[in-house]
Amino acid sequence: MPEKTEAQRPAVSERITVALIAKAAEGLQRLQRRTGLSKTDVVNRSISVYDFIDQQLEDGNELLIRRKGTDEVQLVHIL
Repeated sequence: MPEKTEAQRPAVSERITVALIAKAAEGLQRLQRRTGLSKTDVVNRSISVYDFIDQQLEDGNELLIRRKGTDEVQLVHIL
C-alpha cells in the first residue's frame, strides 16, 4: 500500500504513548498484517469505530452480527 503524502495526511492534533497488553499488541500486529496499515492508522480507525459503536449503544441501539449466508444473528456485548 503506497505511503500517503504530507498533503494527504490529516493534521496531528494529539500525540500519546500507550502501553498495550499482550492481547491488544497481538491484535494490532494482526490488523497491520491484514490491512497493510500503519500502527497509527489502525489505532486511529479503532478509536473511530469504538466511538461510533459506543454512541450507538448509548443511544439505545444494539450491535448485531449476522453470519453471512444464514439467518443466524448474534447480539454483541462490549464490556
